[in-house]
Amino acid sequence: MRRRIIIVTAVHAPSAPFLPDAYRSLCRQELPEGWEWHWVIQEDGTSDAVAPHVPDDERVTFRQGRPGGPGVARTIALAHADGAYVKVLDADDQLPPGTLARDLAALEADPGIAWATSRVLDLLPDGSTAGFPGDPEAGPVERGAVLDFWKANGFRAQVHPATLFVRRDLLLALGGWMALPASEDTGLLLALNATSRGWFSSEVGLLYRKWPGQATGQASHTDAAERDARMAVVEARARQLTHFKWRCPAGD
Repeated sequence: MRRRIIIVTAVHAPSAPFLPDAYRSLCRQELPEGWEWHWVIQEDGTSDAVAPHVPDDERVTFRQGRPGGPGVARTIALAHADGAYVKVLDADDQLPPGTLARDLAALEADPGIAWATSRVLDLLPDGSTAGFPGDPEAGPVERGAVLDFWKANGFRAQVHPATLFVRRDLLLALGGWMALPASEDTGLLLALNATSRGWFSSEVGLLYRKWPGQATGQASHTDAAERDARMAVVEARARQLTHFKWRCPAGD
């Protein structure tokens, strides 16, 4: 496996204009000697609106496919993920300097840690940022801790799935992102935590853009019946993985 971090981004036409900002944030990342990143951008569809915003860089791969939602786009992008690690970056978000190096250091230092997350700041339309309380202590996230917190706190996890950095082999073993219209990243986070220990960095690792067109801001995202169904299957999957006692072998 190449000493490479694969950045996976799902994109559709409305979010494509933000790709240059995401790219600039990647270019500001510094990695240890011998490591590199490669950005796989997967359009959720086959429009002509995304390609003009894709950076001209040999470290960037752009693919298109029939629409199925961001989880499907990210999962199909794994066909081009030839690195040891996968980092999520939504098209409209940005990585602060140092993020990739911190994620990498956490997993390289301990083979028993299979994934990493970090603190998030909302990036507001006027360019200002805003945090929110409730982050866990920096350090390991034990198996089952995310599900317990998520269930007790109105289906809100204490760590953000949009900041995931994960071992590629475990991501593939779990089937990638869940086949859901939304919350597919939360479903993956809970499955990861059901099978492995994680890490949380208290350093800011993501600027999460708030804008009118984002998917989580649409009325369909908060439809009560669909939300209840999503949460039920996300929880059931995590609990079954726990019941089966399947775990990531890293560190055993």
